[in-house]
Amino acid sequence: QVQLVESGGGLVQAGGSLRLSCVASGRTFRSYPMGWFRQAPGKEREFVAAIDWSGGFTEYADSVKGRFTISRDNAKNTVYLQMNSLKPEDTAVYYCNKHPRADLNWGQGTQVTVSS
Repeated sequence: QVQLVESGGGLVQAGGSLRLSCVASGRTFRSYPMGWFRQAPGKEREFVAAIDWSGGFTEYADSVKGRFTISRDNAKNTVYLQMNSLKPEDTAVYYCNKHPRADLNWGQGTQVTVSS
């Protein structure tokens, strides 16, 4: 089973930037479309961004479009989320998983906190 490890979160002021990383074990990673998801306290986990296996196609939630960029490096089994112009409402635990099925075991996530 593929294991997912997210990192790169932290505390940042509104308007700041962070770059999240998700490292996956297993050679089959490069064949998966991958996504980033987030869960804020008291809310359901929601979709943030997705990328196809080649990196040639991406999609974003309306709330992050124009501010976040998803990318991947299949040689490193890693998917990234560059987050710019962060807002307090982006505060959440961020996770990666296959998209859209999200049927891999969830990792521990990485906390992103944006102060106003």
